[in-house]
Amino acid sequence: MADIYDILIIGGGPGGYVAAIRAAQLGFKTAVVEREHLGGICLNWGCIPTKALLRSAEVFHYAEHATNYGLKIAKPDFDIADVVKRSRGISAQLNGGVGFLLKKNKVDVIWGEAKITKAGKGGPVEVSVGKMQKPVVEPQNPVPKGTLGEGSYRAKHVIVATGARPRVLPGIEPDGERIWTYFEAMKPKVMPKSLIVMGSGAIGIEFASFYRTMGAEVTVVELLPQIMPVEDAEIAAVARKQLEKQGLKILTDTKVTKVTKSGEGVTVEAEAKDGAKLTLTAERLISAIGVQGNCEGLGLEDVGVVIERGLVKIDAYGKTNVEGIYAIGDVAGAPMLAHKAEHEGTICVEKIKGLDAHPMKKEQIPGCTYCQPQVASVGLTEAKAREAGREIKVGRFKFQANGKAIALGEPEGLVKTIFDAKSGELLGAHMVGAEVTELIQGFVIAMGLETTEEELMHTVFPHPTLSEMMHESVLDAYGRVIHM
Repeated sequence: MADIYDILIIGGGPGGYVAAIRAAQLGFKTAVVEREHLGGICLNWGCIPTKALLRSAEVFHYAEHATNYGLKIAKPDFDIADVVKRSRGISAQLNGGVGFLLKKNKVDVIWGEAKITKAGKGGPVEVSVGKMQKPVVEPQNPVPKGTLGEGSYRAKHVIVATGARPRVLPGIEPDGERIWTYFEAMKPKVMPKSLIVMGSGAIGIEFASFYRTMGAEVTVVELLPQIMPVEDAEIAAVARKQLEKQGLKILTDTKVTKVTKSGEGVTVEAEAKDGAKLTLTAERLISAIGVQGNCEGLGLEDVGVVIERGLVKIDAYGKTNVEGIYAIGDVAGAPMLAHKAEHEGTICVEKIKGLDAHPMKKEQIPGCTYCQPQVASVGLTEAKAREAGREIKVGRFKFQANGKAIALGEPEGLVKTIFDAKSGELLGAHMVGAEVTELIQGFVIAMGLETTEEELMHTVFPHPTLSEMMHESVLDAYGRVIHM
């Protein structure tokens, strides 16, 4: 049995590897157990490779509409194999980068599948590492050099950062051929001519946007009344209008009741809110109905860790009810975002160290969807603010009134801000349009610093930039908008 680690982290995704590096910086003897791919789902099968695919789609879109910019380009085309190859290459590059960072910070990497075998009895937590039991998702990057292998390990503190996986509905199980999850949607062997996307959260809408831009006929089926249900309704409506203008078909308030594989495609039976029956056919179905935490097989319940609704129950610092065991990221609950996991890991490690760690303010965690147009938000929606009984002031500014947006050829979009009418506190900010995922952090910082409307109004925004719309939206909330 190896020497005792100060901190051992199960899972090498964004939450796990960031927690490991921070732990090493604080002087802890640290190890990460990973069974499949450093960087986790985000880097290998989520955030990063999808952005690569969406970038290819964006460039293809601009090439198709080159005449809008006074340019002449022969009819553009693409090879889907090359598009996928670029995406996978970027993931592989960053996967190696994570390994480098862990090595640089002297973090041990243990390769295999971990299970907690002993905890909560005053001594160190014991972890057994064996062969991976789940099927490998291909393509698989090589196991990093210098990793430790199977065996028993001990640590004073164990942080569970095992992430999540696609949620599956009975009767609509993915087969890897005609019914896909994001794994298969990320690496199509051929470009499908038609798809049905079940679910309109960030994952569903991003894939719908990618495949539609690349020429496929795409229908999105959403159970709830609006697409991107967590977003402000007004922003979601603007996004929907633009997506439908691009040819995306969207069915909201519609429930998928049955999926049948037939020939080379799928047939989907659905029911609208008014009871109307629908039959849809396509070559492929992407199931994007959310994710669920990877809690199973870790020995958590065997040592007494409380699991609620498939997630590890933790306090504000990632601590479970069992001494020496913590959890961060998707496995510990919403919002299931990489940047939340990273920050949660830092908070957890700093609390273990005894530093003055501050609990995460989940209302200040931004959310981004990288479809075309992009959507980004932080804080309360208008509806949530009103439900909370807040007296509010709402500001809006349209992209079509911004010089930079017009120059970019991106005049469709909206920036919306919500303030407490009495205190001037920024309660929420919501955007739809070009590059808003890069703009939202300005409002995130403002909320974190408890910036008021007056301070935002007195801030000088550079011209010409898209960021000027943020300023104008604040001004509009208080009847002082200039350019609209």
